[in-house]
Amino acid sequence: CSLTFSPNGLHASDLKKLVEVVTIKSTFEDVKERVIFAVESQGLVVDHTSDVGGMLARTGKDLGESQVIYGDAVVLEFCSALYSRRMAKFSPDLLAFCPYAISVYTLYGQPETTFVAFKRIARGVTNKETREVLQQIDDLLMVIVEEAAL
Repeated sequence: CSLTFSPNGLHASDLKKLVEVVTIKSTFEDVKERVIFAVESQGLVVDHTSDVGGMLARTGKDLGESQVIYGDAVVLEFCSALYSRRMAKFSPDLLAFCPYAISVYTLYGQPETTFVAFKRIARGVTNKETREVLQQIDDLLMVIVEEAAL
């Protein structure tokens, strides 16, 4: 597989502030399983898989939208007791960042390329202490994505 970073239509500078996107030359199912394995290798469990691609396909018809965006698209959700407790102790308001989520998707008509993405929650945070707490989660998510891309 190959690992590259791709903006997929967003302005690259905006994308890098908001979302980390990794491109993997492999099938959706293969990459999804690799992400799940990488989550589990960190001692964590994917506790919910949201079929966002299916939901968008279903509701697109209801909304009169004919454009198909994704071939497959899921969001894998999980949490870490260690990092979540650190966030909650620092500020109970940071609960809004739980659970952690990693998106796995292909674009319609391009099944040979799978994208893996997650929100960079520490980017743009100006308070040093808050940024450090959130950066630990960003780092964890990047380790998971990098392992899945190997």
